[in-house]
Amino acid sequence: MENQRNMILALVLSAMVLFGWSALSDRFFPTAAPKNGRPTAAAAPGAIPTPAVVRALRPREAVLRDSPRVRIDTPAVAGSINLKGARLDDLVLKEHDETIARGAPPVRLLSPEGAARAAFATFGWTGEGAALPGGDTLWQADGTLLAPGRAVTLSWTNGTGQIFRIRLSIDANYMISAEQSVANGGAGPVAVRAFSLIRRTGESVDPDTWTIHTGPVGVFDGVAQYDVNYPDLDASGSAGRSFATTGGWLGFTDKYWLTALAPAPGARVDASFRATGGEGGNKGYIAAFTPAEATVLARGKAVTTSSRLFAGAKEVALLQAYERDLKITNFDKAIDWGWFGIVERPIFWLLNWLFKAVGNFGVAIILLTVIVRALMFPIAQRQFASMAGMRAVQPKVKALQERYKDDKPKLQQEMLELYRREKINPFAGCLPIVLQIPVFYALYKVLMLTTEMRHQPFVLWIRDLSAPDPLTPVNLFGLLPFTPPAFLALGVLPILLGITMYVQFRLNPAQMDPVQQQVFSIMPWVFMFIMAPFAAGLQLYWVVSNVLAIAQQWWLYKQHPGLKNQPGPVTS
Repeated sequence: MENQRNMILALVLSAMVLFGWSALSDRFFPTAAPKNGRPTAAAAPGAIPTPAVVRALRPREAVLRDSPRVRIDTPAVAGSINLKGARLDDLVLKEHDETIARGAPPVRLLSPEGAARAAFATFGWTGEGAALPGGDTLWQADGTLLAPGRAVTLSWTNGTGQIFRIRLSIDANYMISAEQSVANGGAGPVAVRAFSLIRRTGESVDPDTWTIHTGPVGVFDGVAQYDVNYPDLDASGSAGRSFATTGGWLGFTDKYWLTALAPAPGARVDASFRATGGEGGNKGYIAAFTPAEATVLARGKAVTTSSRLFAGAKEVALLQAYERDLKITNFDKAIDWGWFGIVERPIFWLLNWLFKAVGNFGVAIILLTVIVRALMFPIAQRQFASMAGMRAVQPKVKALQERYKDDKPKLQQEMLELYRREKINPFAGCLPIVLQIPVFYALYKVLMLTTEMRHQPFVLWIRDLSAPDPLTPVNLFGLLPFTPPAFLALGVLPILLGITMYVQFRLNPAQMDPVQQQVFSIMPWVFMFIMAPFAAGLQLYWVVSNVLAIAQQWWLYKQHPGLKNQPGPVTS
């Protein structure tokens, strides 16, 4: 009995530490994600130009008007290509807004140099023996619109016989394909090496934490790399971090968005991340790759290099489709599932399937809760049967405790023999708790990670299940003009969570140990504060799970009326 109570107490306290530390560390102590991947000592792609950091910022619209552009328009994105420098530096996501407010602007991923939070991708060449295009080169375009089924080719002639072309095409989602070609019509051979580059200004607005990685990310030789972060690049200066890889991809990730480059499948490339200087939010960062070896073009010869640029939302099914159809190795690892992905992915799949069936993620979470409780119902029945057996042998247990109170090893031996003889499992009450914790943590990660859950409404005031419950009595449900701090922002759902936990506690048999009884009595209110900053979807899951558990306990008490109001272990 003592072991059982200690086990349950340890499990509950472990859950409190796990989720409480998640909330506190993500908010106050952001750190690098766990290390993964296999860095190499390969040299960084040597002569890739480093765009200058622009210190005098102007309104984005004014910067966009400064250069000739080719418009981008698809069902998923809109923007333009800057013909000066062949830069993709203007892109918004049509289907995702910055906030849930009415009329909120769409999420912007790419922005021109000279505007706030500049971010762009470009394709170019390094080499010898020929004049090469640069950041000020004005390209000619053979069209005015880049759209699905309407490719655009940018071309530039250097005046000494070399013709450079970049053919861009785009699908209906977030993938841009680039074919860089050089034709040598000059008097002698030239050495060229194509590069693909992403540059962004400033770090991600989403913190890089131990549960969710944001910042530089990539897959090199099949291994996902999450341990490179912005402070690392700042400290390493121009050296940066370099990787030699066959295929794969690299770029920068936010919690929900990704900008990434991928070479052709099977291509051997040198990839790198590095900082480009600047101060504060004006710091620049580059992700780039280039073929491992330069190509020497004889007179009259040409060479073409293929690559892809992804700029969009990290939608699970879409990333997996690109991985499968375009042969981009482990592209779905742009989502940092972490070590618990084996549980998180099935939970996401089931939740997303339920959403497609009912059309509301809140209802889908409720149905998921019902499924989990239904699967554990037989376990709960065995748990209560075991509890009934434990009650029946309590007099014998007390007799053993009195007889061997000075001989703990002998007491343990005799109690185990008693349990074996009576066919009782003293740890049966722990199993429901053990099974609930991984499901709960997996749902927490799914709500935090996946774009599919972002800005999903439920009912009434809950307009975003991935954000905390916004309605709190601390400011009289919004009537008082102040926003309480996170640890005091007790929404309606966290309050219901505390109440339902307390009802469960009152339904459970009383503890033999008064100290443990007091500890368990305050746990509901502690959990109420711990869960307040978490996603409303997670709070909804726990409240519904508690309600179902209360109903289940009431029904099982009717089957075993002798259990109620007797001392013994707490159940879930």
